[in-house]
Amino acid sequence: MNSDVQLIDIHGEPSLTISSDTVTAAMTLRGNHIAPVNFLVHGKNVNPYSLAPWLPGAHQGIDPLLDVLRGDFWCLPFGEQPDGPAHGDVARGNWKVVDVNEFSATFSIQAQDIHAHITKTVSVRDGQNGLFQEITVSGLEGAYSYGTHPILDLSYLPPGTARISTGAARWSSVFTGMFSDPQAGETQVLEVGAEFTDLAHIPMADGGELDLSSYPTPMAHEDLVMVVQQGDEHHLGWSAVSVPGHTWLALKDVRDFPATVLWVSNGGRTHIPWEGLHRGRLGVEDVCSYFHEGLVASRENRLADKGIPTTKDFTATKDVTLRTLQAVVPTPENFGKVLNLSTPEPGIICITDEHGVSVDADLDWSFVIRDE
Repeated sequence: MNSDVQLIDIHGEPSLTISSDTVTAAMTLRGNHIAPVNFLVHGKNVNPYSLAPWLPGAHQGIDPLLDVLRGDFWCLPFGEQPDGPAHGDVARGNWKVVDVNEFSATFSIQAQDIHAHITKTVSVRDGQNGLFQEITVSGLEGAYSYGTHPILDLSYLPPGTARISTGAARWSSVFTGMFSDPQAGETQVLEVGAEFTDLAHIPMADGGELDLSSYPTPMAHEDLVMVVQQGDEHHLGWSAVSVPGHTWLALKDVRDFPATVLWVSNGGRTHIPWEGLHRGRLGVEDVCSYFHEGLVASRENRLADKGIPTTKDFTATKDVTLRTLQAVVPTPENFGKVLNLSTPEPGIICITDEHGVSVDADLDWSFVIRDE
């Protein structure tokens, strides 16, 4: 690491920070988890990302990924794998700082599990409330799942306050296996494998319905669903979480990230390190994967009949670059669930809520669109 790189301790983990006039982002070296990220909203800083309700080192012998758990991090592969840790070395290993300035930081890691080199640049820009990430994968051979892993902290809100939505879906389902193990002190409420067309009406195991468009939910549970988006004319997909005063957004190219996995973590795990404390958290994870089930299941192409890829074919001699953009848009206190996101011109997005209220924001959405 460059000797002039300044690290500070944030929530028990050495971290590097970058800042623009509207965004300050902190990044750990271990696992390169990004949080906190402060966005300027109505003259005040808001931090939408989760910090685990335990400090690193509080529980001996736990997975390093869980030890540092916070904010957003990169997963390659996404989920379990036969010859390495879940979500890969990239989510728990030590990243090196390649380059850093006021507005951006570039990191790299040699992932031993997949025998590949990963470079990641995180950047912010003056005048834009966005967190720009570019990941370049070098030397990887074969079919692999991958994805982002942003975890939002909505635990401070009364039940149902946050409104959750995505771009138009072409297929959505509850995880097709058992996500939470009762023998391990875990609780899930959704019907295994139930397909649905609306986040507000997801079948539950007891015959009822869960409204996942409103969060936090009132009960303690741990569940997982996946939404596959159509994308717009630019192949742009989006997810939105609206709370009083602002809306968090994740933008992607649906050709690179066909699905969004929603991880509901609302006190449904009682064993260490969770201890029922990880409440009101929501993972909004853009992936090319078969849910979180891992590399073997993703390589089986279980959604091929629907035309939904769950892996990407990598070639060792060809670098692959993937980009994501997460942002916060200031909105009125009573702004509701986002029903539409449009791109009226380059560098501008427009979000419209369920009441017909529209808000424009400066945001370089084209950043995420794949170079042809």
